[in-house]
Amino acid sequence: MCFPQLLLALCVLLPVAVQSLMFQPLDCADIYNDGSGRSGVYRIYPAGPNSGRYVYCDMDTEGGKWTVFQRRMDGTVNFYRGWDQYKNGFGHAAGEYWLGLETIHLLTLRKNYELRVDMEDFNGARVYANYTSFSISPQAINAEVDGYRLHVSGFRNGGAGDSLIYHNGQKFSTFDKDQDSSGGNCAKTNMGAFWYKDCHHANPNGIYLWGTIDGKGASWYRWKTNHYSMKSISMKMRPVSLRTVV
Repeated sequence: MCFPQLLLALCVLLPVAVQSLMFQPLDCADIYNDGSGRSGVYRIYPAGPNSGRYVYCDMDTEGGKWTVFQRRMDGTVNFYRGWDQYKNGFGHAAGEYWLGLETIHLLTLRKNYELRVDMEDFNGARVYANYTSFSISPQAINAEVDGYRLHVSGFRNGGAGDSLIYHNGQKFSTFDKDQDSSGGNCAKTNMGAFWYKDCHHANPNGIYLWGTIDGKGASWYRWKTNHYSMKSISMKMRPVSLRTVV
């Protein structure tokens, strides 16, 4: 009879299996802290067990733990999209994608985050911009009604210059939901979607133009002006401390 040995094995393995099933990381920092230190695609749960989303986790840059929520690298995904897709997300985490405004908002409700924007031109030059505080409509009862408003501060220069301060406090705009501060429609004019003002100093979701000199490309004004389209640009967030959740 081997039942005692079988029961013993089950007693040893069951807690491990239950722990695996119960582990629902909020972000890439949770995944890193759980022992997964390799960059790649992982599943996070920004709002409980039924909210699973695939993201790319950058576990290498400046200590890792970065949850990438926007990534352009080769022009394979069309970023000129409407409100619903920017709200809910699109693309594939293994390549180019946008995580979704609602998911980003939910993450920033749970923790305090910093933001890093990495970019590269077609000559191989790489720079970044870092912001010690980043959130999306943190005080709003309804983030979508508030326009998923950008809050960013604490700029630290990695060679890119500060192109986001111009957009601080702005609502997010798409071609079918104009919420910018201009008299026109910046999303249509610049063929993108972003926290436009009048209109932009950063247009990371503009069309992919392989370095073409055109104001509609994926640009960062303080580094290459609005008329240079980047080879790659990614936006990523990492917690700086836990926020108390009531």
